[in-house]
Formats: sequence, structure tokens, C-alpha cells
Amino acid sequence: MSGTREETARRRTFAIISHPDAGKTTLTEKLLLYGGAIQLAGAVKGKAAARHAVSDWMELEKQRGISITSSVLQFEYKGCCVNILDTPGHQDFSEDTYRTLMAADSAVMVIDAAKGIEPQTRKLFKIVAMRHIPIFTFINKMDREARSPYELTEELEKEFGIATYPMNWPIGSGYDFKGVYDRAEKQVLAYGERSRGQERIHAETIVADDTAALDEFIGEGLRRTLEDDIELIEGASSEFDPVAIRAGRLSPVFFGSALMNFGVEQFLDSFLELAAPPLARVADGAEVDPYDERFSAFVFKIQANMNKSHRDRIAFMRICSGRFERGKEYWHVQGGKSLRLAQPQQMMAEAREIIDEAYAGDIIGVFDPGIYSIGDTVCEKGMDVRFEGIPTFAPEHFAAVERVDTMKRKQFETGIKQIAQEGAIQIFHEPNSGLEEVIVGVVGVLQFEVLEYRLKAEYNVEVRRRALPYEYVRWIVSPDTDPSKLSLTGDTKWVRDFRGGDLLLFTGQWGIKWAEERNDGLLLREFGSN
Repeated sequence: MSGTREETARRRTFAIISHPDAGKTTLTEKLLLYGGAIQLAGAVKGKAAARHAVSDWMELEKQRGISITSSVLQFEYKGCCVNILDTPGHQDFSEDTYRTLMAADSAVMVIDAAKGIEPQTRKLFKIVAMRHIPIFTFINKMDREARSPYELTEELEKEFGIATYPMNWPIGSGYDFKGVYDRAEKQVLAYGERSRGQERIHAETIVADDTAALDEFIGEGLRRTLEDDIELIEGASSEFDPVAIRAGRLSPVFFGSALMNFGVEQFLDSFLELAAPPLARVADGAEVDPYDERFSAFVFKIQANMNKSHRDRIAFMRICSGRFERGKEYWHVQGGKSLRLAQPQQMMAEAREIIDEAYAGDIIGVFDPGIYSIGDTVCEKGMDVRFEGIPTFAPEHFAAVERVDTMKRKQFETGIKQIAQEGAIQIFHEPNSGLEEVIVGVVGVLQFEVLEYRLKAEYNVEVRRRALPYEYVRWIVSPDTDPSKLSLTGDTKWVRDFRGGDLLLFTGQWGIKWAEERNDGLLLREFGSN
């Protein structure tokens, strides 16, 4: 293989997804710890902690102890170049997670061993399944009281309609959690120390038939239970099939405790061995081969003001094929012009490093002077491909937002527009109303809090917010429709987005039906893709 092919083949790019509080960000930290990217893991929660999760870079994330926006983290480990996309778990930030999944080749699903599958996990899995990407399951928090591992794997299969293959098996749970049995190596990984795992710990390895050693480390009772479990799972579980794993039909399941570092190293080693290198992406109805020598990439995320030292906008691009070279001119398909990608960089959360090259599978950030939109394609001249659109979701909550200080009009308009361009919020205004307020639509109500925080912290603008009763939004797509002459119910509002598109806001389905039945030629559609 050429150098480009070799570099592409060793990339592993995956997103970590979960319900809130399942331990996703903690697992991300521990993967960085074992991968050698950090030397000491941060604490995600707790006011007494001096450190915060590496992946949580926004100040509000550190205050709330939750992930609000996706982070990109890259490190080298055992010959692989690993790109982790850490996503928000909270449903109010799920749109960011959906877009980030479009940039991943595999997904790691983190599940709380006591709670099993939770609503947000269910929603995220559907997105993963829709794309048929490989999914790896890490059942976390075995150091606490947990449900039966049989129950948990059975629930996965029933809920998601996917076969499972336990790569390891837990020995006890809660205070009695002693380690895991590695099925491939037929050995027990026993952990003698219990700490919060800020430093790497390595398991004591005991072959499964060394009865005396197992009795000493885990006790005779747990050893006998393990022997029964091994016999049962070897006879009852699905067959190990790497092809089915890469096709998304079989999920390897790992048990462990990210907090205590139990099972993390084994998970990382197994994942990198089993996970697919960069997958082909669809553009214009055809697949773009990641080993194609020509460079192509798409924008899946835009982020402004990542820290106070860099008051700029970064467009995150997933490289789909070829090799990126700093200083070379590329073609911006949607803009219809050549450009050089300014300040190309790779990330460790908010930390940045200017790079000279990158390959298919990598995530790069480039300076955005306001020319990129989510879903845009950048590629070699003459390639001119358009990757399939990234899904967007209709807002479900609306509020009127206005600035407190009337003198800060420019800061307010700049801030609200830049944050809207990131895709987390959508902004509208009422034509010909003369009102200073902006109507903001969001998927989850916590996005309002994030908007207010960021306007104050990044643009020095305080705002007032007033809840609005609307629940549905529809685009007007009929070209000859004059929105000002439509027959609408009294609680329906005509608005425009910042691109000039006409939309209608409705308080209920009845208003939508009224508009469609009373206005000949009116065509409406829900939000689709960029």
C-alpha cells in the first residue's frame, strides 16, 4: 500500500453515546488515560474536584457536570490513530449527537449496569442502526449493585433486534466486583485495588483453570459461579463473527467499571482490533472510497468561541477520502470556489495543534470566516461531490428573546446569528413587525439556558426570554405562495429564518390541517436535511 493507504487503514474513528449519567465521559477519559494521551484522569463531577473531564471544555459543562457539545479527541495507540467523538448524553443536546454520528465509523454505546437501556440510549441506537455502523457495548458501573448480566444482554437483543457476543463476563458486582473473565484468552483479569482510577492500573492475570489462584483472588463462591456462567454462555451465546460485527448485526459486549478502570484496557485493545477502518461515504448516490487518493471531506459541526483566547469559528470536517495537505487549494462545492483551508488543526477538546496533513477518518478543524454550513463538501478540484445531507430536526420549543441593553444591538445580532449557524438553535423573525426580539426554536429546553449563558459569556449581552406556545414548524415550499395573504388560525404565526425562508409556527396539528385545507396550492414540509 502507498503511504496514504497505510495511514487510512490504521484510522479508527468512533462516537461514544449513552443516556445521561451512564458514565460516557468517564469512559472517554479512561480511554485517553490508557491510550497515553493524558497521565491523570480528571473528575467529571463534584465541586471539590480541581480537575474536570478533558472532553468537557465549555465552562458551563464544567459547572453542570454534563456534556453540552461534542468534543473531538485524537491519540496514537498500538499502531492505530484513534479519533474519539465524545457526544452529549442529555436529550436536549441530541441534535449535536445525531450530526456527530454522521462523522463516525463505529459507535460505542455505554449502558448503566443497574438501569439497562434508557430512553436516550434507545433513540441514539436507532440512528446508529439506520446507518448500519458497527456498535460496541460497554456495560458500565459494575462496581455498583447491578442487574444480572444475562438480563442485560437479553434486553439488548430484544430492544434493538441485534445479536450480542459477550467479550468478557463480570465476576460479581457492587462491592464484590472482582474483575472480568476474558473469553478469547480464557483467563481472569482480577483487580486487587479499588480506587477512583485517576492512574492506570493493570489487572492480575489468572488462567481460568487455576482453581487455587482464583480462590485466593476472588473467593471460592465467585469462582464456582464463574465456572457455571462460562459453561452457560459458551453454549448459549451467539457465535463470534467479525464480519457481522462490522456490518452492525452483532454487538460485542464488554462489562467493566470506567470509574475504577476495570475492563477499560481490555475494551480498548479489543475495540481497535475489531473496529472497522474508515468506511465509504455516499455522495450523489454513489460511494466514495476512503482509499481514493483524492481528498474529500464534509462539515458536520461548527463551533464559535471555543475558548476566550480564540475568538473565532471552527468548522469541523470529517475526511472521507485521500490526504489533506496544508496550503493546498481545494474546492468548496456549495460555495462554488477554490480556497485554502486556513489554520488546519486537530483537537484535544479545546487544545489545538496546527497540522500539515491528515487522512481519511481524521477530524480536522479549519477557520471559518462565515462561509461554511453544516453538510458542506470540500474536495479536490474536479471531484465536485456532494455527500448525503446531515439530518436536522424540527424545533419543539420556542421562545422570544430580546436584549436587555438596547445599546448592544450589534453584539446581540452577531452572537445569536453565529450560535444559530452552529445548528444548536434555529432563529426566526416576524416580517414587518418592527419588533427587536428574535424567535428562537430548540429541540431541548436546556438549549435556551446554553444560549443565554453563551450570549453573556462570549458576547457580553444579557437577554430576556419569553416562552411561546408553538409546538410545530413547517416550511412553505410552494413557490407562488404569498404568506401575508394566507388564511390561518389566530394562533398560527408566519416567520422567516435568517436565510430568508418562509415558515409557519403552529400550536397544534389542527392549525396545520386548517392551513392546508383553506389555502389552495400551499405546500408545507417538515425540516429535513441540510
